[in-house]
Amino acid sequence: MMMALGMFVFSMQTLAYQEFQRQSAWRHGSTSRIGARPARQYLGPGDETITLPGVLLPEIAGNVLSLDTLRVMADTGKAWSLIEGTGRIYGIYVIEDLSETRTYFFRDGAARRIEFTLKLTRVDESRVDLLGSLTGALGDILRGVL
Repeated sequence: MMMALGMFVFSMQTLAYQEFQRQSAWRHGSTSRIGARPARQYLGPGDETITLPGVLLPEIAGNVLSLDTLRVMADTGKAWSLIEGTGRIYGIYVIEDLSETRTYFFRDGAARRIEFTLKLTRVDESRVDLLGSLTGALGDILRGVL
């Protein structure tokens, strides 16, 4: 297991990412002053995003249905815990963006290579009402995939 987003596990059998990009921001309010630099005040943490680009090669490793599963999870609008395979907990994230580029096609139109980029944004952990659940998502995933 490379990482888990909720109950979705990133691995060679499902969807393997090639890079892990993490961006963190902190907010500082600014007030203009005459004859001096603006005064700054720390307001707290800003957005934290994680971007996971990768390549899916259905003939060798991975499963096209994994992308569909992530889309169904994103459609719920819920937030999911993000835990690395090492046990490191990153927090609670929503799926903001999933893009894919399909190339090198078979005769039937199936792609041999699918490049993808998944963008996750951290949400406030105190908002438990945003958390996705396995029971609700499982039915949505099955309906979306079948």
